[in-house]
Amino acid sequence: MDEFTREILTDETLIACRESWFQKIRDIYSGKDKEKMFLRVLGAETKNPELIYTDPEKWMDEALENLAVQAKNAASKQLFLPLAVENWIYGVHFVDKVFGAEVFFQYDQWYNHYLKNEVGKLEKPDLENNETWGLAKRIAQAFLNRKVTVPMIATQVIASALNIAVNLYGEEILVAMVTEPEAAHHDLQIINEVLMEMHRWYREHIPTNQLQPVAIGGRAQPPGHGQLCGCTTQLLSPALYEEFIMPLDNALLGVYPNGGLIHLCGSHKQLIPLFARMENLKNVQLNDKAAEDLEYYVEGLREDQVIYLNLCEGMPLERALEIAKDKRMIIIA
Repeated sequence: MDEFTREILTDETLIACRESWFQKIRDIYSGKDKEKMFLRVLGAETKNPELIYTDPEKWMDEALENLAVQAKNAASKQLFLPLAVENWIYGVHFVDKVFGAEVFFQYDQWYNHYLKNEVGKLEKPDLENNETWGLAKRIAQAFLNRKVTVPMIATQVIASALNIAVNLYGEEILVAMVTEPEAAHHDLQIINEVLMEMHRWYREHIPTNQLQPVAIGGRAQPPGHGQLCGCTTQLLSPALYEEFIMPLDNALLGVYPNGGLIHLCGSHKQLIPLFARMENLKNVQLNDKAAEDLEYYVEGLREDQVIYLNLCEGMPLERALEIAKDKRMIIIA
């Protein structure tokens, strides 16, 4: 990494700008600041994205050089534009590969084949010697070795126990919740233990003020907050979510001292009363159909739970502001 890049990405004024925006978010969280704020990421791009799999150190240099070029825009006073290294390997199927699923790239995105074992037989992977997890740690170490202090780095897509279980088994995990509950509990617990271990590794190795869970541009939270992907919760009744998933999601967010956020992108409104009961769930991020259901979240969440809203055709800004009124909300620009 050249000195020009290092100088920009250690600039104290850019750090101060980042921290002032985080303070505004904290003030929104606490209810002290009643204004809505806007968020969008300045993410790193590289000329050779495939290098992340073969030479993550060179990939990191390219990514940081790209961020340095964009850095002048990060000092915006109109919206929060954090500089961020998003470094997803295998997309949303990263954890699937850690568990031994066959992962492949097709039609411009990653997919996986289901595991062949029955639900209830899942074994915990040996993370210490796992090649995929080793690559993720190598990428994070490359970031640390550059000693830059302005940009943040995201975790891999650590997702959630239910997301991963559905990736690994398809509908069989849902059937097992009803027909073989002990088997379903076993595998979901194994998955959650691995996810928690990964989050703990990031917390132990990445400076707190530079660590963010995945998708920083739509979910940036002040340091000390975690995140999980709740996409598949729309498949569950309140009773199944409460029995099988809610304790796991709450425990996963509890790895972080300030709790965290759940990403939602479908029809999850049947679960809002349960979301309101989760002490470690501090924020929800709404995309697509979930964004169109904004009024249900405004009415049903706790007062202190903040909404991150991704605007869409079915929920434009003007309507969102009318529905939200004084609800604590951060809008994705």
